[in-house]
Order: sequence, then structure tokens, then C-alpha cells
Amino acid sequence: MAVSRSYPDIPLIAISVLCRRGQKVLMVRRGNEPFKDHWSLPGGMIEVGESLAEAADRELQEETTIEARMHEVGEVFDSIQKDADGRVKSHYVLAVMLATYKSGAAVAGDDAAEVRWIAPQDSYALLTTPDTPERIERLLKRFPQD
Repeated sequence: MAVSRSYPDIPLIAISVLCRRGQKVLMVRRGNEPFKDHWSLPGGMIEVGESLAEAADRELQEETTIEARMHEVGEVFDSIQKDADGRVKSHYVLAVMLATYKSGAAVAGDDAAEVRWIAPQDSYALLTTPDTPERIERLLKRFPQD
């Protein structure tokens, strides 16, 4: 059964990756809706049969070509967007995987329009998906250091 991303009947499950390299985190400018042209953590839909870590690894490589060491889920949250009539336009449940950079050059791929290593405090100046700068700041406080 295919589930529509717009006006879904059930919430969709997705993964985001907070990938740290030194004092910077990897962010992508989204190339597609929802939130086209907004900056966010790389990520996407979890495929049937994938673990959270496998989905995080796949999405990170598809969107940025980066390889990273996956640590643990740092947070789970929902993103619910409603239209002007109050109908649910999109509903995602997202897990944020904490990761540390291993190798690769950050190159935009898949549905990412642009990719950058960004100092967390600089994310506040960007057009981001809802609560992304605050989420980054909160998660970095308990992020494992390599």
C-alpha cells in the first residue's frame, strides 16, 4: 500500500542525521517540498526492512556523499503541517540519529539542492525547517565526542 506524502492517511516515518565534524554540523538546503529551499539536517523516509542506523547511513550518503559513524537516536519528534482549512497536509514522525563524520566531500545529491558544514550558532541566520537550530543546539549538549 503506497502512502501519500501530501494529505496522508497515517503518519510517515523518517530519519534525520545530525552529523558532526569538529565544531560544525552538516546541513542541506532542501530541493523538494515539504520546505523546499529551507535548510535542515539531511534525511528522508525509512524504507521497509531498514533499521534506523541503516536508513540514516543511506540517506546521508544519498544526499551528501558523506560517510559517518552512527551513534544513537538523540531525539524523536513529529512534524505536522496543516493547510489553511486546518486539514493535515503532512505528518512525519522523525528520529534524529547522532553521527560523527568519517570520510567524503560534502556534495549535494538526491533531493538536496546544497550542502554545507555549518557552525551551530550560524544556523539561526538561515531559513530552516521548524525548530532546527534549537534542535541542533539541544542535541549537541549530549552528543558523544570522538
